[in-house]
Amino acid sequence: MLSIRLQWGAVVAFGTVFIFASSLRAQILPEEAFESDSPMSQINFASDLRDISPTDWAYQALRDIITRYDCLAGYPDNTYRGNSSLTRYEFATAVNACWQRMERLIARAGIESIRSEDWKAIAQLRQQFNLEIALFRGRTDGLEARTQELEAILFSTTAKLTGEVIFAGSEVFGANNITNILRDRVDADTDATVQYRSRFNFDASFYGRDRLRTQLSASNAIPLFASGGDTGGTDAASLLYSNDGRLALDTSTVSENTNSVFLDLLSYRFPLGQNTMAHIFATGGSHFNYAETLNPYLDDRNGGKGAISRFGQRNPIYAIGGDGAGMGINHRFGNNFRVDLGYLANNANDSNAGLFEGNYSLLGQVVLGSPDSLQLGLTYVHNYNSANSFRFGGSGTATGSFSANLIPVALNANTERSDGVFDTPTVTNSYGLSLFYPFSDRMTISAWGGLTKATFIEFGEGDIWNYAIALAFPDLGKKGNLGALIFGAEPTLKGVRSQGNPVSLFDRDEVWHLEAFYRYQVSDRVALTPSIIWLPALNQNSSNDDAFIFSLQTHFEL
Repeated sequence: MLSIRLQWGAVVAFGTVFIFASSLRAQILPEEAFESDSPMSQINFASDLRDISPTDWAYQALRDIITRYDCLAGYPDNTYRGNSSLTRYEFATAVNACWQRMERLIARAGIESIRSEDWKAIAQLRQQFNLEIALFRGRTDGLEARTQELEAILFSTTAKLTGEVIFAGSEVFGANNITNILRDRVDADTDATVQYRSRFNFDASFYGRDRLRTQLSASNAIPLFASGGDTGGTDAASLLYSNDGRLALDTSTVSENTNSVFLDLLSYRFPLGQNTMAHIFATGGSHFNYAETLNPYLDDRNGGKGAISRFGQRNPIYAIGGDGAGMGINHRFGNNFRVDLGYLANNANDSNAGLFEGNYSLLGQVVLGSPDSLQLGLTYVHNYNSANSFRFGGSGTATGSFSANLIPVALNANTERSDGVFDTPTVTNSYGLSLFYPFSDRMTISAWGGLTKATFIEFGEGDIWNYAIALAFPDLGKKGNLGALIFGAEPTLKGVRSQGNPVSLFDRDEVWHLEAFYRYQVSDRVALTPSIIWLPALNQNSSNDDAFIFSLQTHFEL
């Protein structure tokens, strides 16, 4: 059974009538909340009211009714609000609450526990407001029935559905007569496209601070620099003219754009004490899913509310070893010092490799400072990959040039080797430095640099660099809008050595990346984002024709 307890109600003077002088609010509480060891041992809350004093005319009446029957209480901020208006429904609720309280006192302590004049007064008022009480009870019963109905049809009373749908109209200009993955000359100027990606999150919590996330995605997004397979070779990457400038919504390989629904991420996070959060990934996990990337306005984890490109969202070293299973830990030492640790394995579901015998990546990071002022992050990522499986990202989500992603066919073409020395397992150690600083509420700066030192087992080493600086302008034009400028170099293989001797590279220019976009918030859940990406050195070759990517994206948030 449920009883109704009033929160900061009006003054009640028991005599011939009740006098209510302020508005009432009702709160459903369990009946047991009214029980106590002694029915007459109630606390005098009237003395705690901040806007009433013992000299006020209503003070004694309020004190008497609370002390005797505990059927009226105050607002949570300890105010009385004696000048507030009162509806008949609110008054009827107060009368009914006091009536029920008196009935329970009589059942426990007998009729002598109630003053006769009080009982007579409440009975008269209850009869007078009987219609309002009946209507209120009918509404309450209706709400309870509706709640039970909703609980019966919900797949979970603790789950929440969120998501987004992105429509993108895009076109590439320029990119004529460029070198592709085999260093053959091709024309990568493509026609306009219309693509989409939908992503839905089913979030469930078992005790409030934890979260179980099941993320489902579907898309038809094909990389903009993609051919029908006439660029040579049987490797999937040979279907691409270039891997540079890939859009954040493009999270599939060339062949994975069939509109099929697939499991994008399955993860669970839960607290370990007050300052530690643990993350477990069954599939689809990347280091940026748990580690602080220090790019809060532009890193939307490849969603539609951040940077348009993958590169603009974060330092690419956070994507090394992505799309895997494993765990991450965040721990705070006070307000200005945070540590992130994580381990991911790409072949955890393979019984021949498992969690520890196949490809893996290990991240360690410290973050100093507060997001309200200056933040500085130092990041280290150690990675092992079998031949032709290292990427700055998971399957189909790489960032940077073909050579920087250590694709053997690209390395062979870039060095004019055909002896298969690059078709070997690799070990990489990546070092990152990140910075975030808010100049004001309307302008912030993010910057990062990353060095990846790769070891080709039994052959040699390579150095891969990336860096960027990004300016974000929150609420530009109106609240919810976002403007941004991003300039930097996507992952670029700058040098290769074998037994300490340099290996010649034909193409080693920085993969320059300049991006600008403006997200206009049409409504709370709809946004339009026009953008442009300028790529003057496709495939780390500055002699290639400049490429421009124009995109207009519509973002729907569920």
